[in-house]
Amino acid sequence: MKKLSILLVVIFTSSLLLSQSQKWLTPFELSDGKSTAGYGETIEYLKNLTVHTPYARLTVLGKSPQGRDIYCFMVSRDTLFTPADARKNGKTVVLIINGIHSGEIEGKDATLLLLRDLLVDNKNQHLLDDIVLLVVPVFNIDGHERISPYNRINQDGPDNMGFRTNALNLNLNRDWVKADAPEMRLVLKLFSDWLPDFMVDNHTTDGADYQYTVTYGLERHGNIHPLIARVVDSLFIPHLKARVEGDGYLIAPYVTLRDEIDKGMLDYASTPRFSGGYAAVQNRISLLVETHMIKPFRERVYATKSVLEAVLSFVTGTGKNIREWNKEADSLTAISYGINKKYLPVAFTTADTFDKYFDFRGFEYQKVYSEFSGAEKIVYTDKPFTKKIPFYDIVKAVDSVKPPSAYIIPPQYISLASVLRLHGVKIDTIDYPTEFEVTRYRFRDVKFAERPYEGRNRASYKYDEFSERVTVPAGSLIAKTNQRAVRVLMTALEPKSGDSFVSWGLMNAIFERKEYFEDYVMEKLIPDMVKENPELMKEFNKKLAEDEKFAKDPYGRLNFFYERSPYFDKNYNLYPIMRVE
Repeated sequence: MKKLSILLVVIFTSSLLLSQSQKWLTPFELSDGKSTAGYGETIEYLKNLTVHTPYARLTVLGKSPQGRDIYCFMVSRDTLFTPADARKNGKTVVLIINGIHSGEIEGKDATLLLLRDLLVDNKNQHLLDDIVLLVVPVFNIDGHERISPYNRINQDGPDNMGFRTNALNLNLNRDWVKADAPEMRLVLKLFSDWLPDFMVDNHTTDGADYQYTVTYGLERHGNIHPLIARVVDSLFIPHLKARVEGDGYLIAPYVTLRDEIDKGMLDYASTPRFSGGYAAVQNRISLLVETHMIKPFRERVYATKSVLEAVLSFVTGTGKNIREWNKEADSLTAISYGINKKYLPVAFTTADTFDKYFDFRGFEYQKVYSEFSGAEKIVYTDKPFTKKIPFYDIVKAVDSVKPPSAYIIPPQYISLASVLRLHGVKIDTIDYPTEFEVTRYRFRDVKFAERPYEGRNRASYKYDEFSERVTVPAGSLIAKTNQRAVRVLMTALEPKSGDSFVSWGLMNAIFERKEYFEDYVMEKLIPDMVKENPELMKEFNKKLAEDEKFAKDPYGRLNFFYERSPYFDKNYNLYPIMRVE
């Protein structure tokens, strides 16, 4: 009888353990790696984790455009679930973002596996010793729920997947600076509140076929502080490659070919509209994970998990150092640009010369005529090759701007200031009318894109600078450049920046002329104008002689005088943001 009782206990315990084990299987695993977890299933899984352990918390950041809750899952062995507590206790903050493009979704499933290892199976517990882990399980929730097996034509699985853009048809990974999307504003607040020490943005690539399961993008050129660039180059990349390839997955830099493979591969500096470029101007490392689209979904998920484990082991291994490096980069940035007025690079290009080769591991292919396209098509084989190809990774700044001491933002543009605050920029309010000597920009040769891009008609232009003394009204805003977020501030407010608010089309009304003249009225004013200012007539005659199109344009000839009259709108094409030098 005693032996029977023991046997029953063993059977019951085994059944209980099996039941518990089954409970923590993810939808990805239950489908044998063919399907991704639904959003409801994902949140339910995370809620179960918060019940299972005191070291996890699930919080709502806000609502998506279609009214869905956007969550952040937090993990802390010391139950430090606020930015203040994390900073006070010297914790390193890691942010993982999944599903900014919701068809590229393996990051979500990989993260669930990682969290189960850490919180249920108690594997690799040392990875949490010095870390607060933040996870946005799905950034683009509305896109995630636009489910179809046909959303990603180039991709091998999962069976059903979400869509690239959000419900407003905005690509969130072009929105980091302008922040049009409600989802982006929520995540920017999360970013600036916590100011993570390391960010990971999980994706699936498009493009050529090759042997690598996963590729990576890392900013390490002039768009990131040189101290952080050195950490990436000398410490993180070797660590990442060793760990991931040690797990059996080939990894390489993000593959961007110069046309054909033999012509080489290139690196570049990402602009701040992308996650990597944005983190760079915030003096933080952001790892862009790009698993290869043609590899099976199952393989892509486990490769992503390997990358995430490599990140956590790196952050744990550097511990206090990475926090100090980030803090030093913040301090040096404020000094360099806010005090010493070092020129800030705002545009980059990859040089046409190279000084190294890359051992590219691809698949042989043929070029065959296509009757459908009427051109040659590429047909890949399954025959692998390794070939040395040129690697163009010399990236140079091609334009820069000298920082002012501060920017003044008129009160009517408080909405732009609100976005800057989401970026962590410190902005003060001017409480009473105050005089400043300022530098201003007046635009000319303004052109607009023929088609909208990310919901905006982008503007291109040239501009002239001039100085004047102005009295700014109470309620105006002032943002000083002597602050850690100066690179973000200048990115948003300097018109030379390709991600400035004005180049994105957020201020297009300043380019609109609102008052016009009647010909017969202008004709009466011109004789008095040239009598009072004979130089004006000389300028007019010179333009007549040099510009045939102008000479044959009656309206243009009258407009010449109108633009030089006191009636012309002096705010036309005038940039409202002012620089205090």
